[in-house]
Amino acid sequence: MKETDTKEIIPPDFVRKMKFYLTSPQPCPYLPGKMERKVFANLAVDGAVGLNDSLTRSGFRRSQTIAYRPACKSCGACRSVRIDVAAFDMSRRWKRVLAKNAILEREACHPRATREQFRLLKKYLNERHPGGGMTEMEIRDYAGMVDASPVRTAVFEYRNRLGAGQDDDGSLQAAALTDVLRDGLSMVYSFFKPELGKRSVGAFMVLDHIRLASELGLPYVSHGYRVKNSDKMGYKADFSPLEVFDGDSWRPLKAEEI
Repeated sequence: MKETDTKEIIPPDFVRKMKFYLTSPQPCPYLPGKMERKVFANLAVDGAVGLNDSLTRSGFRRSQTIAYRPACKSCGACRSVRIDVAAFDMSRRWKRVLAKNAILEREACHPRATREQFRLLKKYLNERHPGGGMTEMEIRDYAGMVDASPVRTAVFEYRNRLGAGQDDDGSLQAAALTDVLRDGLSMVYSFFKPELGKRSVGAFMVLDHIRLASELGLPYVSHGYRVKNSDKMGYKADFSPLEVFDGDSWRPLKAEEI
C-alpha cells in the first residue's frame, strides 16, 4: 500500500486534512479476471463520528477502524448505493417478506461481540459462503469487527417473539451490525440462521432497517456497494429506488443501468 493524494479518487475537502492510502492491486472477489484496489483512511482519530458521516456521504464504507472506497483504474463497476427511505416502494413482494418474518423482534444492543453472535456468524459463513475470506475468522477477529468501532454503532439482534406459538428456545435468529449516521443507517454486515434463507431473512433485515430509518426520521439506508454484472450483488437493485454515488455526488440509479 502507498500514501496517495490523488484528487481524482479522494473528495477535495478531505485531501488537505487526512492521509489516504491505496492498496496494491489484487484479484477482484466479484468479477473474475479483474483486479481491484481500494483507497482507505484511518477512522481511529478524534472526530471519527463526523468523519465517518462525511466519508459515507462521499461513497466510502466502514470496516472496523477504516473507511474505504474502490479505486480501480480500469473499472467502475463498484458504486456506492443508498435506499431513499421516503420514496421506497413497499411492494406486495416486500409485504410478503415482512409477513413471513413477523415473528422476529428487533433489539438494539451495544456493539459488543458475544459468543452467541459469533456461533451464528460461523454457521452462516460456513453454509452460505464456504471458502470465503471470512470463514477463517476466530472470535477475536469478530470482536475486532464489532468492539473496535470508533463511531456510533449498534448490533441489532433478531429473536422470535415470546408467546408467538413457536417451539423456540429464544436463541439468536439473525443480527446486523449497523452504523447510525446523521442522515441514515449504514448496514455494515448482517447474518442469520442459514435455514431461514427460505424466508428471505436477509431481505427482511434490509426492510426492517428501512422501517427503522423512517421511524427515526432518517432519509437513507446505506446499502454498501452495488457491483454491476455481479450475481452476488445483483439483489441490491431490488430495493428501489436507489441512489448511486457518481463522481462527486449522488443521483438516482436509472432503470436501464440495472
